[in-house]
This record gives sequence, structure tokens and C-alpha cells, in this order.
Amino acid sequence: MTQQDETDLEVVQKATRELARKFGYDYWREKDKTHTYPWEFVKAFAAGGWLGALIPEEYGGLGLGLAECGVMMQEIAASGAGMSGGSAVHFYVFPPAPIIRYGSEEMKREWLPKLAAGEILMAFGVTEPTAGVDTSRITTKADKVDGGWVVNGQKVWITNAQNAHKILLLARTSPRNEEKPLDGMTLFFTDLNRERITVREIEKLGRAAIDSNELFIDNLEVADHEVVGEVGQGFRYLIDGLNPERVVVGLEGVGLGLAALELATKYAKERVVFDRPIGKNQAVAHPLADSWIRLEAARLAAMHAAELFDNHQPCGKEAAMAKFLGAESGFEACDRAMSTHGGYAYAKEYHVERLWREVRLLRNAPFSQEMVLNYISSQALGLPRSY
Repeated sequence: MTQQDETDLEVVQKATRELARKFGYDYWREKDKTHTYPWEFVKAFAAGGWLGALIPEEYGGLGLGLAECGVMMQEIAASGAGMSGGSAVHFYVFPPAPIIRYGSEEMKREWLPKLAAGEILMAFGVTEPTAGVDTSRITTKADKVDGGWVVNGQKVWITNAQNAHKILLLARTSPRNEEKPLDGMTLFFTDLNRERITVREIEKLGRAAIDSNELFIDNLEVADHEVVGEVGQGFRYLIDGLNPERVVVGLEGVGLGLAALELATKYAKERVVFDRPIGKNQAVAHPLADSWIRLEAARLAAMHAAELFDNHQPCGKEAAMAKFLGAESGFEACDRAMSTHGGYAYAKEYHVERLWREVRLLRNAPFSQEMVLNYISSQALGLPRSY
């Protein structure tokens, strides 16, 4: 990276760190307890222009690179916001990527400035209950009619649907072809019309401030001009955005781990047992030191992948590695923070239990660690595909 890039990263890091840390642990504890969306946090980042970090300047954004966006998301997670704050900003920054790259000029000019300003909230409708990670087997279907499409189907684990105004929705527009199973899916950017979409919230382990939902779509009418790019190419547009999201998810995992490590280190210095701080015991100190090493290694791997992406170089393996290492090191650090706190780890006033609950998500989403290993097995090692 150039010296100028480093300076830009430092500016982003400092500004977003200061802003995120204005919202302390008690704020996030209350949002988690009451299952309340963190609108104050979102509006603060909107006022700073950060929601449009990846959106080009001509559409109201900052036009930053992936490295800068990754640093921002790491700082948000590390502030104690965890995935409650991370997801709240994440869904403004990354789901719009297919619109930025493939949307019509009219679509970009109408909606990207509103997303950058935080005036609208969007949901991302891909996952289905019967398809799992095999997106080629989604059954949500869009039938062609005069002037548009009629969509029917079901989605699951859809973030933001309780409050979202718009949805980026993947549906089949032609039957699945065994020879080309990923063809025939189309992306639509349309209103989340609650007269045609029933939204049912899912109770879950963590990240309670950010809603996850089932969607039941019944004869949703979508206009032709709401198609993103070309009909039938929707899955390819999604794939195009996977590498940057993998990098950022890895950095969010690092941020969560750093937040937990900060809490655990403070506790280890202050907690006295047998007339000595527990941090003086190697059984406490060494696991925390080991986590710092692993978190720093994961951060460096993610920033290397971001640099490759920003320089338009191949980065699939590096991005997958970043997601894997960030999720693993982040979870391990949160788990060790739980052990450091002992019985007090279960007390919400110490906050580590929330971080532990939230970081566990990253081992499964947006795709599992096993799928990362499947990818590396075939792409890095040349082994036969297992899926």
C-alpha cells in the first residue's frame, strides 16, 4: 500500500473509532435487552457520511476502497457494538454493491443517494429454508407479465425486514437447468410491500437489536425497471460481491475479538484472587496473548485481501482465508474472555456474554467455515469439488 493509502486508513480509523465509541456498552446492552433497532447509532454514522462509504461520490457516497471500509467495520465491532452495530452499518455498505455495479443509471441516481444518507433501509432477500447454501435450488419464482413480474415464494434469515423500505430480492425467472444450475436467477430491487410480503421475526441467540425474519411473498408485483442488470444473471452479480463481504466479515470478527480481549485484559488486571491479580497467572495470561497473536494475524490477512481487491487483482482465496481466520480468532478471543471472567462471564453487566453470542454467528454466516474449507480445498489445493 502507498503512504497515501496508509494516511487515508488512519483518518478513517480515527474518525470511526471516535464516533463508534460514543455509544458505550450500556447502550448496546439495552438494545440487546429490548430488541430495539439502534437508530441513534445509524443516524450518527449517516450524519458523518459513513453509510455511503463504498458508494461512488457521484451518487452521494464517499467512494472509499474496501480497505477503508474494512477498517471502519472493524472499529465499529471493536467499540463494543459487536454485530449489533456492525450489521446496522454493514447492510448500508455492502448489500447495495450489485446496484452500484449493475443497476441502471436511473436506479443508481434515485436510490444510492438515499441509501448513503440513511434515508431508506434495505433488506437482502436471498436465503431460503429449503435451499441452504445451494442457492441454485431456490424456489421463489418470478413470472413475467406485461410491464413486469409477479413474485411468489419464501425467504428466511432476512435482516432488517421489520423496518426496511426496499428489498434486493433474488428469484428464479426460468427453471433450473442441471447443466447450468446458477443461470436463470434474477435480482430485483423493489419495495418491501407488506400487503404482499408477510414478515415474521425469528427469535435467535444473539444480535437481538437487529431483526432476522422469515418472508412469505404472495403475488408481489415488480416492474421491469426494478430488475438489476440483466434477467437471468442475478446470481453472478451476487458472486461478484462475495469477496469484499468475506473480507469485511473477517474484520468484524477481529473487531469483536479485540473488544472481548480489551474487557478480559482489564478484568485480569483488576481481579485479585489469592492476593494477586489473576493476570499474573500464565494460565490466564497466555491464552489472552495467544488470542492477540491470532487476531493480529487475521487482521493482516484481511487487509492483504482488501489491498488485492482494491488493486483489481484476484483475491478469492485470500478473501476466504480472511473470513475463516477472522471468525475463528474472534470466537476464540470471546470464548477466552468468558473463561477469564469465570462465573461473572454470565452476568450481563460484564458484557462479554453478548460479544460471545454475537461472534458465534460469524462461523455460520454469511456462509459456514466448512464452505470456506471446501473452496480452499478445490481452489488452492486442486482437490475434487465436494459440492
